[in-house]
Amino acid sequence: MTYLFSSVTSPKIVYIPQGSVFKSISHLQSEGVNLYKIDAFILRLIGQPQQGWIDVKEEKMSRIEYLYRLTTAKAATRQITLIPGETSIVFLEQLSETLSLDKEKLVSAYETHAPYKEGNFVPDTYSIPNGISEEDLILHLLNESEKKMQRWAEEHNTRFEKEKWLQIVTKASVIQKEAASLSDMPYVSSVIDNRIKEGMRLQMDGTLNYGEYSHQKVTARRIRTDRTPYNTYKNKGLPQYPVCNVSKEAIDAALNPARTDYLYFVRGKNGEHIYSSYFSTHRKNIVNATK
Repeated sequence: MTYLFSSVTSPKIVYIPQGSVFKSISHLQSEGVNLYKIDAFILRLIGQPQQGWIDVKEEKMSRIEYLYRLTTAKAATRQITLIPGETSIVFLEQLSETLSLDKEKLVSAYETHAPYKEGNFVPDTYSIPNGISEEDLILHLLNESEKKMQRWAEEHNTRFEKEKWLQIVTKASVIQKEAASLSDMPYVSSVIDNRIKEGMRLQMDGTLNYGEYSHQKVTARRIRTDRTPYNTYKNKGLPQYPVCNVSKEAIDAALNPARTDYLYFVRGKNGEHIYSSYFSTHRKNIVNATK
């Protein structure tokens, strides 16, 4: 009886992933909550723990009360969507406005905990609890995104090694920015590979839609004046980092490009890309597309 009424110290708002009671307890332990294996057996007698965000109201309470609240409490949440191709700085601004959070704290937490400069988040709709701190939110989004990316890597029989995965996400981010549709992605992927193989610069506008420039039209002046590694008109190969957050479809295309000898493409009047293997044909396609 003394054990049941010993105290538990925990954040007021905790996240419970889908899975068994033992998985729930293990996750809370990893978050620093002082629970033990025996608590899983007690919890099974009380009931099934809620999934998602739980607002336990207090930071310190008796063990039996804490376990009971895990089965009954839920946190008020709001949904926010990260669309594929969006940059992280724009997403952080969106989080700040929608959830009334401090943008500077969000950016600071992101810069502290994100493994790469860009491409760390998986585009999805997230349910976020009211009252979560900026750092806890960033840690949650990064953790959930990494789990999904690990599953994507497993589906492709690819080891989730951070340096190797960075290159995959970087290529996928260019595909995400350039493709006119999902079916277009494997062809853009093949053009990237073919141009790199031929020692050609990628010369793709989408790589200049990084960071704060996510929604800005790329002009001739911008191409001339941008001196960052993102400018694929001036630098060979892929950019040093991803230019945006990417979808599973873009990852699939990066790892499974279409087999083509295409080196060029231009957006046609119908919005679809027209591909070619020779510059002379490409020039004709440009003229036709702009008539």
